[in-house]
Amino acid sequence: MSIIIKSIYRHKLSLSFLLVFLILIGNFPGYAMADSHGSFNHDELKEVNIYSARKSYLMKPLLKAFEKNTGIKVNIISGKSKELQKRIEREGVNTRADVLLTVDAGNLYIAKSKDLLKKIYSKKLNILIPENIRDIDGYWYGLSIRSRVIMYNPNTVSSNDLSTYEDMADKKWRGRICVRSSGNIYNQSLLASLISHLGEKKAEAWAEDIVKNLSRKPKGNDRTQMTSVILGECDITLANTYYLGKWMSSKKETERNYAKQISVYFPNQNNRGAHINISGAGVVKYSKNPDNAIKLIEYLASDEAQELYANANHEYPIRENIKVSDIVKSWGYPFKKDKLSANNLGESNHKAVEIFDKVNWQ
Repeated sequence: MSIIIKSIYRHKLSLSFLLVFLILIGNFPGYAMADSHGSFNHDELKEVNIYSARKSYLMKPLLKAFEKNTGIKVNIISGKSKELQKRIEREGVNTRADVLLTVDAGNLYIAKSKDLLKKIYSKKLNILIPENIRDIDGYWYGLSIRSRVIMYNPNTVSSNDLSTYEDMADKKWRGRICVRSSGNIYNQSLLASLISHLGEKKAEAWAEDIVKNLSRKPKGNDRTQMTSVILGECDITLANTYYLGKWMSSKKETERNYAKQISVYFPNQNNRGAHINISGAGVVKYSKNPDNAIKLIEYLASDEAQELYANANHEYPIRENIKVSDIVKSWGYPFKKDKLSANNLGESNHKAVEIFDKVNWQ
């Protein structure tokens, strides 16, 4: 009888050990558990899914290189930033998104405030990415830099007439400025930077005077404003630098010709420097592949990826040791950049929107 009891006891221990072992390997990242159809899905562990506000054709060279280097398959869904954020909100825990890749610190700050991103720690990212262009808490990281500059018609404006963003509020520009709407995140972030540097009252006065200086109601995107400058509908505008890069490298002759008729001016070179913003990324809160997501962001911050970024989209790399494209160099490089933390742009976004509404910047 005692022999039988001992046998049963040993058998129970074996079953318990087996059960514990199965539980452990099921939760171990090097193994895949069976899916609902009874088959193991090993691909889940070798993929990363991106929701991207950047055009997929711009990202393709970088993502192909990442796949080749790591063996991790990249899936990308492109869309506008607000739409992608709403989609992640709707999907919640069921989302397949691992990485949110978007433009402007304001958008990244909003994604963080909506609890869409996961806090991560990466020693590599903290070394590769300057402190002023990443989230102070580790929720998002800047991956490329653009400057929002003054673009002007050299036939009607001399570079000697230009100096600072603040100077655009001067009466000499009455009826000579065209600009896109206040709903645009790029303009919101520029005003947010002025709030940080000048204070709310002076920033509001600036916005109010810009409205007085407009040649027409705000409409269209950055390229619309640039076209208006060339066609003589206004003399100066605000635009992100890479839009001119796209014209200069365009396959369309009309756009290449337009590029020859407009010039770039970097404001505030004698004080704080020209306003800069970023494109960047964060790991989605409910990511199913967070380790792969971090690896992807780390790769996008690497020297190899930064060089591809710089040449494919004519943006500025996040580190000075990376060469810019010849097109970017032709505008004048290096230039003095505003060192204001990108976090400030997000923190002051709400106040910027309030000011725009108050001064009727449509």
